[in-house]
Amino acid sequence: MKNILIKNGTIVTLGEKNKVLTGHALLIEGGLIKKIAPQKNFKGKYAKVIDAAGKVVLPGFINAHMHFYSTFARGLGKADPSRNFTDILNNLWWRLDKKLTNEDSYYSAVVPLIDAVRKGTTTLIDHHASPFAIKGSLTAIEKAVRETGLRASLCYEVSDRDGTETAKAGLEENSEFIRRAAAADDNTIKALFGLHASFTLTDGTLEEAAYRGHKLGAGFHIHTAESQADQLHSESQHKLRVLERLRGFRVLGKQSIAAHCVHVNDEEIRILKETGTAVVHNPQSNANNSVGIADIVKMMGQGVLVGLGTDAMTVNMFEELRAALWLQHLKHDPSQGFMEAVNALTVNNAVIANRYFKGLGELKEGFAADVILLDYFPPTPMDASNFAGHLVFGLSQSAVDTTIAAGRVLMEGKKLKLGIDEEEVARKSAELAKKLWARF
Repeated sequence: MKNILIKNGTIVTLGEKNKVLTGHALLIEGGLIKKIAPQKNFKGKYAKVIDAAGKVVLPGFINAHMHFYSTFARGLGKADPSRNFTDILNNLWWRLDKKLTNEDSYYSAVVPLIDAVRKGTTTLIDHHASPFAIKGSLTAIEKAVRETGLRASLCYEVSDRDGTETAKAGLEENSEFIRRAAAADDNTIKALFGLHASFTLTDGTLEEAAYRGHKLGAGFHIHTAESQADQLHSESQHKLRVLERLRGFRVLGKQSIAAHCVHVNDEEIRILKETGTAVVHNPQSNANNSVGIADIVKMMGQGVLVGLGTDAMTVNMFEELRAALWLQHLKHDPSQGFMEAVNALTVNNAVIANRYFKGLGELKEGFAADVILLDYFPPTPMDASNFAGHLVFGLSQSAVDTTIAAGRVLMEGKKLKLGIDEEEVARKSAELAKKLWARF
């Protein structure tokens, strides 16, 4: 793999000890960051030189909770109006996912992955459901990820809502894909054991999933207390809060992701902290579904690892970051939530992703060469002490110019370099979506 020198830009390393470096250059070699040093130290010849003048150089962003298949819901007007979260699932998502084919799953992934390249998001942790096309669905999505050059952790959403046989097929799809991803061990595709939510899982299915997941050494990815309905079901049917029930089945832990956690009490926050389970906040989705605002200020204040996802509302992590901040202000007051929202994206998402991948989320020698360049001339002084302000109020409004993942240039000068015909992908996707809508 050829080396690449990025020069003349402002390098922002991120990580727990963020540095803002001027007068430095960054060398990529073999898919990794080989060297970051003062620009005068680079005197050799390089296969490719990128002039980053007028640009900020950052690590690629990470989306910690995504649903690629949601692409085919875009513009769908056939769902009945929904007055609550349960209606939304029944009227839209659980009708849509039943109609997906593996070809649909592939194209509904390619489209947001291409957009992720444009938005500087280089790693996505996805959660998939296609209950009548389960076998091979994760392989179809893996194909899309590899073709676009990004990284992803994939899982299949096991649920009992469509019967015992579909639950068994979901268990097997996860198990098989986890084994394949572990055997590949290439830092591109990883796997978690996907579970829908406590209220759609029987004790028997949870027990079998936990047994398989632990035997395979995999963590779990599950929607957790997204709506109050999840808690009401758990308390009425199992006499336990959601996180108490999941803890009892050994689904929680440092390899697991509890998405949402909008409706958790103090004891459940303690369980999250105790088990080291990562929470992923999805503010735009929670607002759109009118389920509430997760209290990330409280959770992070009590030592819970909270990252940021989009739940398929977007692949633009800047957009989600700003929504997270505004909603924490709305929940608390304008003095709270700023650094919690920023750290969820810039620090914690990397901590979460590096539980599965290696060397993501920071510009550091030896780390993965997932690098993005954004157009930005700081109109006020910018250094490590105030970078978060520039991120939220300035860089978030800037265009991504260049996206590099694993040392491969995927977009440069705002032009895709994927070798994929984006227009043809959109045409085929629309053709498949039209057929799916006819089956809806």
